[in-house]
Amino acid sequence: MEAKKIYKKLEEDFIFPSLSDDWFADMGSVADFLSDNFKQRSMGLVCDNAQEIEKVYTAVFPSDKIMRAVLDRGDTDVLLFVHHPQIWDIRMAPNVFQQMNKMLLQQFKERRISIYNLHTPLDNFGEYSTSATLAGALNVEIGKKFAPYNGGLCGVFGRVKISTTQGLKEKIESVVGHKASLYQYGDEKIRNGMVAVVAGGGNIVDILEEVAKEGINVFITGITAKNDHSIDSRNFAKNNKINILGGTHYSTEKFSCIAMCEYFKKIGLYSEFISDKPVLEDL
Repeated sequence: MEAKKIYKKLEEDFIFPSLSDDWFADMGSVADFLSDNFKQRSMGLVCDNAQEIEKVYTAVFPSDKIMRAVLDRGDTDVLLFVHHPQIWDIRMAPNVFQQMNKMLLQQFKERRISIYNLHTPLDNFGEYSTSATLAGALNVEIGKKFAPYNGGLCGVFGRVKISTTQGLKEKIESVVGHKASLYQYGDEKIRNGMVAVVAGGGNIVDILEEVAKEGINVFITGITAKNDHSIDSRNFAKNNKINILGGTHYSTEKFSCIAMCEYFKKIGLYSEFISDKPVLEDL
């Protein structure tokens, strides 16, 4: 399929005028590989290397593991679709986002492998969005969206059949395939069966204020680590008796990238999700 047709379709379905992002400001070291489109908007087409696209691989971050996995398949004329154009690693603080590997980017260019990114557009509420797909994986019945973020809404309120935070923690662990975190700052019973869900890095005061106003005492997100960045949100959660559950940045956002495989299949492209390793220090 002609690459331009795919990019146009993604643009129409996901990139709305209200949405913004700002990745390029910190990506000068790989600027030579980036498209003018990405330099202007920090979303959409990151690396314009292919005229035709025969298949799509999806991933959360363009880590060395992911990029090498694409190259090891021996394909040309393919697209790597990622949620983030950089690699998250909280262990590298304060530089928690790392740049793509320039050597691998050069090989992508030679092999006609393009990279496409939807960060804010995929966090924005919708069928394939990060929080909606995480809620779906956890059997959360979505009620309404919330949490303004870069011109969209990135969170959902919803109802669960599980009655306790411990039971919900066990559910999260079974879904993501590894341990989850639980910071029990309030009643163990889930109030009115309602929870708030913001995949990824939602543990911030502005979001928790909305959770408190809604009268909800359980907040599910990705990054919950105790550090300088989380002090204010953690104190707010304690003062308002909001329990926080975490499943890592990677594992709470991967369901969106898995769902995007179905999106690409619907428009006639073979698509495959490539898994990576969660950073458990997020918890």
